[in-house]
Order: sequence, then C-alpha cells, then structure tokens
Amino acid sequence: MAVARRLEALTEMMTQEKNRLHAASLSQALPPVIRLDLQRSIRSQQRALERLRQAALEWVLSDPQLARRYELLLSIPGFGITSALHTLAELALLPADLDVRQWVAYAGMDPREYTSGTSVHKKARISKAGNRHLRRALYMPALVAVQHQANLRAFYEHLLARGKTKLQALVATMRKLLHAIYGMFKHNQLFNGSKVYELADAPLPQEVA
Repeated sequence: MAVARRLEALTEMMTQEKNRLHAASLSQALPPVIRLDLQRSIRSQQRALERLRQAALEWVLSDPQLARRYELLLSIPGFGITSALHTLAELALLPADLDVRQWVAYAGMDPREYTSGTSVHKKARISKAGNRHLRRALYMPALVAVQHQANLRAFYEHLLARGKTKLQALVATMRKLLHAIYGMFKHNQLFNGSKVYELADAPLPQEVA
C-alpha cells in the first residue's frame, strides 16, 4: 500500500515537472539552466518510479490471488502496470464480503442528491466522500477506455447524447469500470466488454431530415 501511494505521488510530481519543462521550453526569459535542472529532476523521478514499480510488482507476484487479480486488471483496455498496481493496492484494503454498491461508496462514486434549503434540489453528483486514491487510479484508464474500447466508448457517447457533461460521463465510466472489476474478481474472468455495455444498446444516430 505504502509503495503504491508513493508511486501515485511520484507520478503526480513528474507530471508537474513535465508541465514546467514544457512551459520553460516556450519561454525565452528563463535561462537554460532551469530547463537542464527540470530535465535532471524528471530523469531522477523516472528512476525512482521504476524502482518502486519493480518493488510493487514483486509484492503482487508473490501472492497468487494478487497476481491473478493483477492479470485480470491488465486485461482491461486502458490499464497499464502503474494504474493496475494503484487500483489493486486500494482494493486490497476492502473486506472480502462487501458488495459492489459498497465498493462504489468506498470509492466515493455513489450519486448523492443535494438540496438547498427545503425545496430546491440540485442535480445528483458523486459524493467524493470515499477513497480519492482509488478514484485517481481509475481516472486515466477510463479516459483511455472511452477512446479505445468499443463498449465503454458507446456507453460514454450514450451518456453524452442524453445531455451529460463530459466529466459526468467519464465519472459514470469510472463507476462502470469498478462494477466490471468487481465481477471479474468475483468470477475470476478476464475483461469482456459486452458484459459491461452491449453495443446493441447504443442509440442509433438519427437521420437528418
């Protein structure tokens, strides 16, 4: 767990440094020494990430159940080594007898109704009361999946067609992924997009008059 959390923190730090390097490369006012320092910092963080990733992999592969669940996660389009390790570490904290609704609540992705005063109801949004590390772990895989996995892309586009914002549709996709992971772990099965969202259920495009 501690290694996975450190991986997450380092990944975020490296992203920030890369953004700074990009900004520095566009600025003529900054001296070259700043760019060189940022490049050294990024290389150092990359080496640290590789060491931590290897340590986390050794921990996972030493346990048959974790190793199998890691393999299942990698079968989901959008999941790579780091995101699979992050997700697995956060889910490893959960008691075995929880149902999928409790998983969703744990992640803070359960929709909640909000009210103002006694009568004004706002649109439902996720509670964000749960594990933010798990939400972060699912964010990038969901973002990649809606671009490259046909079933999840159809689900995402269906929500957009119903008037959901891109962020709302992406969060719903993250929740869909969590449901899929729960089923995969429970039944020890690789990812099957048709079990997540049937392509036949996707709305047909309307003809233009």
